[in-house]
Amino acid sequence: MDNTDKHAYYIALADKLAETRDLTDEEFLEVLLCDDKEFDSYLAQKARDVREKIYGKEVYLRGLVEFSNYCKNNCRYCGIRRDNRNAQRYRLSEEEIFQCSDMGYDLGFRTIVLQSGEDPYYTDERLVNIVRGIKERHPDCAVTLSIGEREKESYRKLFEAGADRYLLRHETANKEHYEYLHPAEMSFDHRMQCLQDLKDIGFQVGAGMMIGSPGQKTEHLVEDLRFLRKLQPEMVGIGPFIPHHDTEYAALPAGTVEMTLRLLSVIRLMLPEVLLPATTALGTIDPMGREKGILAGANVVMPNLSPSNVRGKYLLYDNKICTGDEAAECIRCMTARVASVGYEVVQKRGDHIKFAK
Repeated sequence: MDNTDKHAYYIALADKLAETRDLTDEEFLEVLLCDDKEFDSYLAQKARDVREKIYGKEVYLRGLVEFSNYCKNNCRYCGIRRDNRNAQRYRLSEEEIFQCSDMGYDLGFRTIVLQSGEDPYYTDERLVNIVRGIKERHPDCAVTLSIGEREKESYRKLFEAGADRYLLRHETANKEHYEYLHPAEMSFDHRMQCLQDLKDIGFQVGAGMMIGSPGQKTEHLVEDLRFLRKLQPEMVGIGPFIPHHDTEYAALPAGTVEMTLRLLSVIRLMLPEVLLPATTALGTIDPMGREKGILAGANVVMPNLSPSNVRGKYLLYDNKICTGDEAAECIRCMTARVASVGYEVVQKRGDHIKFAK
């Protein structure tokens, strides 16, 4: 095929994905390997058309509270891995978490995201009290949890306490690749079971993967897309791999902005109703990354509500942005950034359309 024929072929693939929400594995692979820059613009426009048909120009705020950087796991890529002796560990008290949620509510957030390492200190009882406390103080707020793998009964208790959503990145849908990224005591099958348990209980569920992670092949990303299509999560969080200096992958290259943006558009077309963040990692690797993410089909941003004295300690990767900003300044900055590309930050819960009240 000459360049004109190739371009027409890729455009036809984008149209097919928008129409059918699916491609063959071979076609997904061709889309991800495409070197036609004009194709990315076309794909992003198709993604914007789809998200605007469902969610309009609205971009939803999530107030992120990183309440503990202790973690029992030893994931090879992560800056807060158990064996990183240089990490400055901290835990927020129940009262500090409530103060963060109160501040977020006053600033206009209607979703609070509680995120931590897998910290055994936070038992079911402690977490139930925290979730219940936030819901009692702010009944019109959604509570999202991002606290890793637990057992089904634990998830059920948190759901019954009032938690609405749960983020658990699958990281990779390829078992061999998962085992390359994680220590032997972590189980690919258990990660997948957790995601299914969360769906069965009734959470709005978020999965997702790192783009360009160590050992990742393009074929692995096709497996990720196939997995996401089967799971049908309400949220998908993806961002580029960024190395952390205290891990064995410190010298490896980061994932690329281009592949991350292309996958945001593909996921929007494949799962039109999905809640799709423009992540902090994307903003870290490119100063305009979050704006580019919005233009590629994303419709969620997650400013940080954690106390400023701990923000610089929750470092999964190097050079994380916004660790020194006050929450109010984060919102002003984010609102202006979103507006600069023609979209509007709104003060709503921002539920998946299936769960919207």
